[in-house]
Amino acid sequence: MNASSSIHPVLDWKSALAGRKTVVVGLSGGVDSAVTAWRLKQAGLTVIGMFMKNWEEDDDDTYCSTRQDFLDAAAAADVIGIELQAVNFAAEYKDRVFADFLREYQAGRTPNPDVLCNAEIKFKAFLDFAIAQGAECIATGHYAQLQRDSAGGIQLIRAADVGKDQTYFLHRLNQSQLARTIFPIGDLQKSEVRLLAQKIGLPNAAKRDSTGICFIGERPFREFLNRYLPSTPGPIKTPAGRLLGQHSGLAFYTLGQRKGLGLGGDRAGDGSAWYVLEKDLTHNTLIVDQGHDHPALLSRQVHAMDASWISGSPPPADATLSAKTRYRQQDGACRIQPKADRFDLIFESPQWAVTPGQSAVLYDGPICLGGGIIAAKSI
Repeated sequence: MNASSSIHPVLDWKSALAGRKTVVVGLSGGVDSAVTAWRLKQAGLTVIGMFMKNWEEDDDDTYCSTRQDFLDAAAAADVIGIELQAVNFAAEYKDRVFADFLREYQAGRTPNPDVLCNAEIKFKAFLDFAIAQGAECIATGHYAQLQRDSAGGIQLIRAADVGKDQTYFLHRLNQSQLARTIFPIGDLQKSEVRLLAQKIGLPNAAKRDSTGICFIGERPFREFLNRYLPSTPGPIKTPAGRLLGQHSGLAFYTLGQRKGLGLGGDRAGDGSAWYVLEKDLTHNTLIVDQGHDHPALLSRQVHAMDASWISGSPPPADATLSAKTRYRQQDGACRIQPKADRFDLIFESPQWAVTPGQSAVLYDGPICLGGGIIAAKSI
């Protein structure tokens, strides 16, 4: 299986508008969703902006600036000339996303809530709400593209701006969700989006991108997590058992972490950095050692569970593909061995800091096939 055997020209996003008159845009207050709404309005559709409020606990202007984001969204909607509504999915977010987020951390894994948030909130709760309001489809400011395969199915394709591509976070979407979704800025570079926003006169043209947890904001993570999970300090040791210090609670650390370990500036006496190699839950011990390329941080085989495939079916056994085991990572060439609702990946080259709880996302060239949650790794 390879990209050339199944790829068709990437659909012009406007072609997905055929027969559709009303679209609801998830308007977040950021520049990407604002330009998305503007392009749809220019295409002649009835565009309704929808601002999603999905977090209510300790919602203030310091970290979770919902009020400011709504004001930014309203100002953009006014310039574009569209209606803006607000909808509250806080209960759905807490039940479908945040509860799982806490369970994963408590189990010693490092989840990616943005992946689940997209599948359960933006493209489920929000999509269902929009359709119930009479819209034929929704649109978001994600950097991704769509195309049809030879059988008429919908494929999720990397964005034109490879550095901003967000298909990793969208890999759990299905055919039904993608059939009612448009990504109007997937064919643009981020720089083009900002230039277009300036030309239009959007008030949020220079607003910086959000980097916080989906809908929760950019809070100090350890302080935030400590409100919901018990903190149980324990020893920090080397693989040989040498005691180096004390950790604040295993949930606050992730594999490959270098900063924030509290080990004399996180460097040894010779200046080399310490890295988290393992979280020993049985003994509540954080295992660390020196060296970015420590053998314990390199894995050739990955076991994933809770598989989700965009086409509805997994790739064939031993298909030659590529995969990411974390978002900001280069693809690694690999083979897949699917097993019911899980799969194994065998990489040609070792992958760094493969972390249980993160997503392993597979690609056939530019086509995002789907993926699963990393359960374990083998060196």
